[in-house]
Amino acid sequence: MIRGSIILVIMKNCKKILHICLKSLYAILLVALMAVVATSGSYIYDFAEPEPFKGPDIFNPYRNIDTTHCWKKANFHTHTRVEGIFNECKYWPEDVYKVYERLGYDIVTFSNHNELTKHPFSEELQVNVYEHGYNLLKFHKLTFGSKETNHFGHLLPVLPSQMQFQLDKLDEESDIIQFNHPLHTFSVTKEVMEKVCGYDIIEIDCEKSTECEYWDWALSAGRYSFALAGDDLHNPDDTHRVAKRCSFICSPTARYDDIKKVLLEGCYYSMKVPDYGNGNWEIKREKNHNMPYIKEIGLNGDTIFIGLSHVADSIKVIGQGHATLLLAKECNYAEYVMKSEDPYARFTVYFPTGEVIFSNPFARYDASKATSPVKSDLCSVNIPLTVLFNTALLALLSLLVFTFYKTVIKR
Repeated sequence: MIRGSIILVIMKNCKKILHICLKSLYAILLVALMAVVATSGSYIYDFAEPEPFKGPDIFNPYRNIDTTHCWKKANFHTHTRVEGIFNECKYWPEDVYKVYERLGYDIVTFSNHNELTKHPFSEELQVNVYEHGYNLLKFHKLTFGSKETNHFGHLLPVLPSQMQFQLDKLDEESDIIQFNHPLHTFSVTKEVMEKVCGYDIIEIDCEKSTECEYWDWALSAGRYSFALAGDDLHNPDDTHRVAKRCSFICSPTARYDDIKKVLLEGCYYSMKVPDYGNGNWEIKREKNHNMPYIKEIGLNGDTIFIGLSHVADSIKVIGQGHATLLLAKECNYAEYVMKSEDPYARFTVYFPTGEVIFSNPFARYDASKATSPVKSDLCSVNIPLTVLFNTALLALLSLLVFTFYKTVIKR
């Protein structure tokens, strides 16, 4: 009888514990839903239909190239240790900078999440850049030139309108916006790339793929942007992670005013770098100081051309719909005559030692009406849908708060 009573007591306690656990889980889910809904407010946009670039002229991103200043090796996407308990990297900026300096980098900026990081050695080399966005889908942007960080964001930015809303807000307070790692952003699809606009640069991921289809999705829809490649570094003592992606910019100095001018004009190219030495730092440093590079690139009439320091396995010209317009093999020079029906063209160069170079795109436009192929009328706010959407969010949030009160607090 005593044994039976003990079992009954244990069962009652187990039921209480289970009830508490379920109630706690229910409360956590409700709080999570409230947080998502509370941070989902946004304008709702009407996006222009995809339309290829067109016009009698060809935009040349390398029109202001000055070979006396080319090229400075750069990584703009770098994480370091910051003040506080939340850190993605255990190394301070000065430590990270020294690693890159030994690998031949001329420009290193520190793009920590929602924090402006001071240059460790020189105020003249300070670049105000940070990675914007704390969310579940990794929709991140680099913002250059902001005086302070913007902490607004959506926890679950699943709609193109929410992404556009964030880009528009950041554009009001920054000089340059880079759309980070779209290949790793869970909500980015071809439809998103064909709609969203307002970023100046796209970050190309040339580690998993050298094709950059998502960039071509945007370009083919008339969303013009330049491209940069960066390490998105979190661990500078890992030879397999550092100096794997970089960019080369044609800038007279590493000061922000010069960097800003070049990044907005497009006179730079990106590169995938092989894992030189496979763990051997000495080989890695030596090879990083002796990589192939672009000797000449530009436009002559309707002909785009590229000349290289080393013979490449192949040189591709990529155009509308990610089509290969030209494939030249085992050469260090290539040119392509852009036809009137070619909206844009860009070079991808593959070297036998594993390096891959990506140029910025040449694109059709009308020079009498615009200074570049960038279009300013690709989206507009739909006021009725915006009011309806945010009213629905407010109603849903009120319902969740009421449910939380009735089922969690009042009980």
